[in-house]
Formats: sequence, structure tokens, C-alpha cells
Amino acid sequence: MNHGSHYNLAKNKIIMIMAGLMVVLLLAAFDYSIIGTAMPKVINSLQGMEYYVWPFTSYMLTSTIAIILFGKLSDIYGRKHVLMAGIITFVITSVLCGFSTNMYELILFRGLQGIGGGILISLPFIVVGEIFSPRERAKYMGILASVFALADVLGPILGGVITDNLGWRWIFFINVPVGVAALIIILYSLPNFKSPDIKKVIDYFGIITFILSLSALFLGVTLAGDLNTHSFAEITGLLVFAGIMFTMFIWAEKTAVEPILPLNLFKNSIFSVSSVGSFLAGALLFCGMIYVPLFAQDVLGMSATNSGFIMIPMLLSLTITSILTGLIISRTGKYKKLAIAEFIITAIGVVLLATMNENTPYYLLLLYSTILGIGSGMAYNIFNIAVQNAFTLREIGVVTASMRFFRNLGTILFVPIFGYIMNFTLISSSTVNLSETQALVLSIQNIFLAATVLAFAGLIVAFFLKEIPLGEDVPTTS
Repeated sequence: MNHGSHYNLAKNKIIMIMAGLMVVLLLAAFDYSIIGTAMPKVINSLQGMEYYVWPFTSYMLTSTIAIILFGKLSDIYGRKHVLMAGIITFVITSVLCGFSTNMYELILFRGLQGIGGGILISLPFIVVGEIFSPRERAKYMGILASVFALADVLGPILGGVITDNLGWRWIFFINVPVGVAALIIILYSLPNFKSPDIKKVIDYFGIITFILSLSALFLGVTLAGDLNTHSFAEITGLLVFAGIMFTMFIWAEKTAVEPILPLNLFKNSIFSVSSVGSFLAGALLFCGMIYVPLFAQDVLGMSATNSGFIMIPMLLSLTITSILTGLIISRTGKYKKLAIAEFIITAIGVVLLATMNENTPYYLLLLYSTILGIGSGMAYNIFNIAVQNAFTLREIGVVTASMRFFRNLGTILFVPIFGYIMNFTLISSSTVNLSETQALVLSIQNIFLAATVLAFAGLIVAFFLKEIPLGEDVPTTS
């Protein structure tokens, strides 16, 4: 059954909706990148260096959980209501973060803010999937994805300026005017789409087991990074608990009326392949985002500001290729060759990054990280478009949210693994007579070598991606 009628929106209405969605995404995306620059100041002000990563990790955990939960709830209650609730949650918790008096409060409020953040990051992509035909969708997805790259480029610079001139609390307070603007635009422009034939049944058992399994896995992996303070038994206990909860989650999803993650989606090979592809692409991008600035600062001896500038070509190439990939898919209606090309380019990027040492001139660091950026930028769109094209409109919410979820999961699981590789290399190189810089070079080389393995795995996976040519018509609900 074709619901063409309420998608035939006027041009000015589309511009308004896209503007609203971009402001929403900008709000959440800036938050990721701004806090990085401000964290050293935050630590000085609130104390608690040992909790340095927790404001990031608590946010990352809750936002990853929220992506799946609210993707599903928006099927039931409509995109507009859930999106507006997300903006309001995000703005209120931003204010709370800004008023934090110690690290524990900041970690707690960041966790709550992540719930809003997860909604803001996934729902715009779902709405674009619903409004446009598969061919058009690619173009608009590219425009949305470019917001992330814009935020990644400007975030660290803005974060520095705000922190230096107004104080770190303003990186949170600045979300208020932006959030209010987003709320007003969405309120007036966005129709409230919901799937007509969805039963209003909430899968409580699925939700609880999902949250517990992911939280336990996340905590286990994070704490394992510091074996000196946490016993092996604690970590194993957490991981075993995660396993038990995950098994219960699978059972819950098999029996639920409206499961939050319908397992039959995995019967579709495009969904399974794209999930693995998104997972690997998320890990590969973050590998560059974290270790390129570290190499620039601690090996090549650059200042924090200059290492921020080193990232600009990588992030600009990410933005441009994200938009171009969307346009190419829109023009040709095909995506498989691009998925293969994406992992080849990413592999070349990480292989080159793995060859760097303390004598590497900075322009080569620029060139290599830009190649990684080109590959990573392509990944933003390909898998989203492939899965949206493979399912009916009724499932678009959950399949789009799932891609974002697996991308985040790749980041969550691999960031600590890259951390282990680093610590392990540093510890083992202290037995041989290497200078600190040489030990650091070696550990960063090992991280990029590990990333090379991921890129090749991604390449193999991409060959299994089935291609369904994209249609010109407005999506159908049947």
C-alpha cells in the first residue's frame, strides 16, 4: 500500500524539515567533539583525573542504548514526539552538566544527557528515510552525515575558544539556545509520522535485558583496561553477566509481540552484512580520530591547537566524500562497488599510518590521515542506504537505528582494545632499551596494524553485500 500522499511535501517544507534535522544533529554531534578539548579544564576544576574517560563513556553507553530503544518507540508514538522529547531531555541535562560540582555528578548527568543524544543522532536519519524515495534519500543522507564532519572540524576549535574565554561550563550552556531553536523548527515543520499498523505494545523484558547486557559488557571492557585496580574476578563476573543477559535478550526478542530488535532482520543478508560493515567502519574511523592527534602531539611534538588543525583535512575529506557518495548512489542507484572501494581506501590509509615513525614529516601524517578520512566518509552513507532500500517503510525506523547502533558498538568495543594494544606495547617495550618516544611510535604502529586487519575484514564482508538497485518511487508501507 503506497502512502504517497503525505510525503509529497512542498519544496519550502522540505527545506524547513532538513534545516530542523540538521540543527538537531549539530546539537548532538557538537557535544561529542567539544567536550574533548574542554576535558583537561574540567578535570582541573572538578578533580578526579582517574575518571577522565567516564564522562565520555557514560554518555556513549546511554546514547547507544537510546538509539535502539527510541528508534522503536518512535515507531509507536511517532517520530516528531520522540524527537522533541529527545531535544528537551538533552537541553535540561546540558544545564545540569554545566552546574556539576564534582566528577560523579558530571558522569551521572552526562549519562542522562546521552539518552537525549541517542535520540538526536538516530531519528533524523529515520525521518529522511521516510520522507524521500530511495534514490533521493542518498543525497539527503549525505547532507545529514556532513553535519557530523562539520561538528568534528569546528567542535575542537570552538571547544577551545569557549573554554578559554567563558569557562568549561559554557560548553554545556551553549546547547540551550541551539536546542530551543531546534525545538521550534521541528515543532512547526515536521509532520508526525508513525507506522499505521504497529501495536502499542512495549517490550519491557527486551528493554531491561538489552540495557543490562550492554551496560555489563561496556563496564567489563572499560574496567579491563585497568587491571591494577580491578580484579580479574570482577571483570569476568561482569562479562559472564553480560553473556547471560544477552541470551535472555535473544529469548525475549523471539517471544515479543513488538521486539525492540526483531531478530528476523538478520535473515536478510543485506542487513547482516551492513551491520558488520558499520561495526568495522565505526572502529576504523575512531582509530584515526584518537591516535592521529596523539601521534602529532606526543611524537612530532606539536601543540594541542596545531594537532587540531592536522585533523582538519581528514575531517573535511570525510564531509566531502560523505556528500559525494550520496550523490553518486543517487545518480547510479548502485552501492556495492562503493562499499568495496570504501574498505580498500580505508585499508590503504591505515597501512600508511602504520608506517609512521618519529622522522615522519607532518605533511605525510596529513596525507595518510586524509586517505583514512576519504574511506571513512564513504561508510557514513552506504550501509544506511542499503538497508533502507532492502526493507519496507514499516521497518525503516528499526533498521536505520540498528546501523547507527552497530557503528557505535564498533567504537565502544574497539576503543578499549586499541587502548590495551597501546598499554601492552608500552609495557613490553620497557624491557628493551627503547626511548619513550620510540615505545609510543611502536604502540601506535601496532594499533594501525590491528586496524589494517579490521579494514581487510571489512573488504571481505563488502563482497557479500547484495545489491538491490534503488527505486525512484516514494517508499511504501506494505
